[in-house]
Amino acid sequence: MRSNRASVRAGVSMAATLPMLVGALALGIPAAHAADHPLRDLLSGTRPTWATAHADRGATADGARVSARVYLAGKDAAGLAAYAKAVSDPASASYGKYLTAKQAQARFGATEAQVAAVKSWLAAAGLKVTGVTRHYVSVSGDVAAAEKAFGTQLHNFAKGSKTYRAPAATASAPQSLADAVLTVTGLDNAPHMATHDDQLPPPDTVFRNAGPFSSYYGSNTASTLPDAYGKKIPYAVKGYTGKQLRAAYGAGTRTGKGVRVAITDAYASPTIAYDAGTYAKRNGDAAWKTGRLHQVLPKKYTDTEDCSASGWYGEETLDVEAVHAVAPAADVTYVGAASCNDGDLLDALGKVVDSHLADIVSNSWGEVEAAQTPDLAAAYDQVFQLGAVEGIGFYFSSGDNGDEVASSGTKQVDSPADSAWVTAVGGTSLAVGKGDTYLWETGWGTDKATLSADGKSWTDFPGAFTSGAGGGTSRTVAEPSYQRGVVPDALAEANGADGNRVVPDIAAIADPNTGFLVGQTQTSPDGKTQAYGEYRIGGTSLAAPTIAAVQALAQEARGGKAIGFANPAIYAKAGSKVYHDVTDDPTGSGLAVARVDFVNGYDATGGLSTSVRGLGKDSSLAAVKGYDDVTGVGTPANGYVESYRRG
Repeated sequence: MRSNRASVRAGVSMAATLPMLVGALALGIPAAHAADHPLRDLLSGTRPTWATAHADRGATADGARVSARVYLAGKDAAGLAAYAKAVSDPASASYGKYLTAKQAQARFGATEAQVAAVKSWLAAAGLKVTGVTRHYVSVSGDVAAAEKAFGTQLHNFAKGSKTYRAPAATASAPQSLADAVLTVTGLDNAPHMATHDDQLPPPDTVFRNAGPFSSYYGSNTASTLPDAYGKKIPYAVKGYTGKQLRAAYGAGTRTGKGVRVAITDAYASPTIAYDAGTYAKRNGDAAWKTGRLHQVLPKKYTDTEDCSASGWYGEETLDVEAVHAVAPAADVTYVGAASCNDGDLLDALGKVVDSHLADIVSNSWGEVEAAQTPDLAAAYDQVFQLGAVEGIGFYFSSGDNGDEVASSGTKQVDSPADSAWVTAVGGTSLAVGKGDTYLWETGWGTDKATLSADGKSWTDFPGAFTSGAGGGTSRTVAEPSYQRGVVPDALAEANGADGNRVVPDIAAIADPNTGFLVGQTQTSPDGKTQAYGEYRIGGTSLAAPTIAAVQALAQEARGGKAIGFANPAIYAKAGSKVYHDVTDDPTGSGLAVARVDFVNGYDATGGLSTSVRGLGKDSSLAAVKGYDDVTGVGTPANGYVESYRRG
């Protein structure tokens, strides 16, 4: 579950083509005009919405330190967005005509002259250039220099119970650099951190599931427990394995051979190679071949305490093992960010694009849309667009808190899953029966009621909402063209008549009550020993790598040719038999499982807790016939993988 309310940015519409701040119009932000600011060009979105006059606590001291990044627009921002759209559209003559990373940089990247001009401007203001990449120029200096460079005062503002620095007015750059500067980040110092979307226990202390279990859905009925929905219910599965997931999603004989999949998270598990190898051996997956699991890691890590670094170890473990379980012959590269901050996560994504480390990228992290700011939205989308022109597709988990009302107080979607340039992956509860037979799926949404003291009933059945697949309608991202005609108007126009991006696009298993078995090295409760163990897990952190792996199978089916940004192709198949059209309560009689958990998370010394978990109860969201905001167009069925042979 999420522990921080931190900021990851939202995306923009595929229709956005402004050379300055790509996507500003799609986000509802007016672009600056030379007539309005004859000497300066506004960098829209750089003043956060919480930096209001009411919250203003006065000027920041001139000597306070600032570290910032000036993101580069490149030589043809409008052309990048247009080509990214064309190369991803099956109806376009440019479909699949991808560029190499070198070609993309030469055609759309910043020129040496642009970089030199940006560096000169920043240095003249008194800022020190601390680094230059293909994507940005990083600088540091005092507040006075930053104010001179960016044409705005920096003030302290109250935000909740804390005070942070931010621009008192929208930052700007010299008009002569309008075509060179995309945006600037770092002028506000509020936390900009992502959290991973999952149901992971802290990996520093061992976690175990208590039994009884079902080995497949319905194999073990809880005959001694009270009825739910007028019938006896099964115990939760011990955890599905690769064989069961491959059967459910129509893998057939495909293995992902020759396909490269990348995974981005923060930090890195020190035992991932051992854990992944042991898990595969114990659970019937193909053994990892030498050189098929790689790690690309930063030189050092930062913010390990604020980001709860050890909690990301289990995220990497889940992602790596899930991809290998479904696509056992795929080549997997884990790209670890130096922290959970936006800048470091952008660096990890940039490494994938700059070196074309993979064609498919799984990302199980994000944050609520209300925490977004448009400055980083532009930076994220630029990376996604560069990936698209290279034939790289990004898959993001949609979140684990349903409509987010229970956790944030506001109905909203998550980002970067809301970007129009990524594939947002929603979640389901999955029933795989005897003989690895696909039975049904519901939209993932869980109600929980506990066993009464006398053991004869469930308290307040069906209980309270605990978790569910993220989804809904964006408030900031315009409706992309590929969703028109598939997404119902009632959803697209929920936040405005012009229509907005709706999340998710596609879905897969996510419910931890019908979850996946993972294996990880964990620490004993006394902190003295470490040992490998296995437990059931869920969350859309499971759905994203599962879909990424299925896409690897599909890419193999089309002879290894990259699928690239997949949304236009995904929506082109909407309503066909290649998808399971997932609905809530597919049996028509109510669905639930019984669960027994260790109170302390690892053994019976602290007692046991017995509960009933209702399925298909996702806050205000609902999985219905056709497209919906829990499961998108549905989940892959038999025929989905092979349909890409014709794509």
